[in-house]
Amino acid sequence: MDKQNENLQDAKQAMAEADCLVDNAQVEAALDALAAAITAQLADSNPLVYVVMNGGLVLAGRLLPKLNFPLEVAYLHASRYGHALNGTLLDWRVRPTQDLRDRTVLILDDILDEGWTLQAILEYFKSEGAADVRSAVLIHKDHQRKAYPGMRADFTGLDVADRFLFGCGMDYKGYWRNAPGIYALKGH
Repeated sequence: MDKQNENLQDAKQAMAEADCLVDNAQVEAALDALAAAITAQLADSNPLVYVVMNGGLVLAGRLLPKLNFPLEVAYLHASRYGHALNGTLLDWRVRPTQDLRDRTVLILDDILDEGWTLQAILEYFKSEGAADVRSAVLIHKDHQRKAYPGMRADFTGLDVADRFLFGCGMDYKGYWRNAPGIYALKGH
């Protein structure tokens, strides 16, 4: 069996054995609550919404239609260099292209795990002159290893246990971003 088929079989087995922590109905309720909170705070601010690829793609696709106000959408793709504790060095695969000066910006991502990359992205937008930079995540992973104590996104859909998660944008070895709920890898 070639490596691609091996990975596919592994992904199928992971899903078959996974624990469903949050089902699709609970995700939808969380998305509705996220949309209501974002609308209450940003509807009149002409926001520029940046989707963090690849994880934020599913969140954006499910959340944006629930935001019934004018907004602009763009995307970025960044990861942190190395494993240093300093989260400010980003490897930009796709940089922001819009003029950020004096704009309200909302960053959408799938999960706030440790938060180093999100922190660096937020700092970048502030340094580029954005007037207000906010973040929204579907999942806040419960643990104390955040980039700084008490770190949270401005808007959070669900708090979930500190396990290896996939679904709703999060992947297992590149697979299952499309799963409609939040799943935890068996034993992790």
